[in-house]
Amino acid sequence: MKLIGLTGGIGSGKSTVADIFKTLGIPVYESDSMAKDLMNSNAELRKNIIQLLGPQAYVNDEINRKWIADKVFNDKNLLQQLNSIVHPAVKADALHWANSGDRLTAPYVIKESAILFEENLTADLDAIILVVAPSEIRIERVMARDRITRNLVEERMQHQWTDEMKIPLSDYVIHNDGQRAVIEQVMDIDQMIRLS
Repeated sequence: MKLIGLTGGIGSGKSTVADIFKTLGIPVYESDSMAKDLMNSNAELRKNIIQLLGPQAYVNDEINRKWIADKVFNDKNLLQQLNSIVHPAVKADALHWANSGDRLTAPYVIKESAILFEENLTADLDAIILVVAPSEIRIERVMARDRITRNLVEERMQHQWTDEMKIPLSDYVIHNDGQRAVIEQVMDIDQMIRLS
C-alpha cells in the first residue's frame, strides 16, 4: 500500500486538497481530527496528557483543545512534550488504518498532517505532497476561519517550517494561490502517483 503524506502550513488549504483527493476515491487519514479522537478515546493517552498539563486539559470528558492550544503555543518545551505523547499514538493508528479495511484496495492512501516535517513524521511515507500559499492569504484565511487575531495566526505560523524549507523535501507541490486551478493540480498528481 502506498502511503502518501499531505502537508502544508496553517491556512495553506490542506483540507480543501484532501477533500479533492477524497472525491477521486483516495482514502485520507486526517491526523488532526484523529489525534483529537485518540486524545478522547485512548485511556493511556488521556492519562499522560493529564499528567503533563493537569485536569484542565479535559472538560466534560472531552479534550479542551482551546485551553491546550493557548497553553502550549506559548511554551515551546511544553508543545514538544505534548507532541512526544500524541504523535507516536497517531503514527501507530495511521499505519493500522492504512493497512486495513477497504483501504487495501485503493491505489494509495493519504496521511494529512500539518507538521510532517517539523516532527520528523516522514519515514513511513512513499511520497510527500506539499500545499503552499502566500503568507498573507494564509493569515487572512485562518483569521476568518478561526476568528482569531493576526498576531495569534503569526504566532502559530512561527511553530511551522516555511514553505521554502519544505519545498525541496517534497515530491509534489500544489500552489493554492488563487491563480492556479487546484483541482487540475490534484488530478495531475493523482495520475502521477497511480502510475508510479
